[in-house]
Amino acid sequence: MGVEIERKFLVQNNHWRLSADGGTRFIQGYLLGAKHASVRVRIEGPAALLNIKSATLGMRRQEYEYTIPMDDARAMLKDLCEQPLIEKIRYRVSHQSTHWEVDVFEGDNAGLIVAEIELHDEQQAIVLPPWVGKEVTADPRYYNVNLVKLPYKLWS
Repeated sequence: MGVEIERKFLVQNNHWRLSADGGTRFIQGYLLGAKHASVRVRIEGPAALLNIKSATLGMRRQEYEYTIPMDDARAMLKDLCEQPLIEKIRYRVSHQSTHWEVDVFEGDNAGLIVAEIELHDEQQAIVLPPWVGKEVTADPRYYNVNLVKLPYKLWS
């Protein structure tokens, strides 16, 4: 079984850009936002993926991911996924021997910047970079599947 353990934080300034890679464009949509799981189609740079993730809150969730043909991913995003699609550029940033992912959202979620760190276990200690702000791991508004239903541009 695949398990993802991650924490999410808001980004409070642009200092992360000093250590960031060139970024990878993501376009993703959701086929299903069910009670127990979400099913996501994602184009991540040159790769196309199908992802199933448990709908539990918190830092530990079941996750399964499979490579799919690019043409299938494009067709599913266009014809089958809920709109709007999630558009973002993901940057990888190193900080004190840890690797962070910073998502800069575009489209209907423009203005939102979220940093995530994957952990080995829930008790793993981390040193927060100075550009990391409020933790939002347990706030469902920041889950991508929910950003489709209520995009950031509609938040008051």
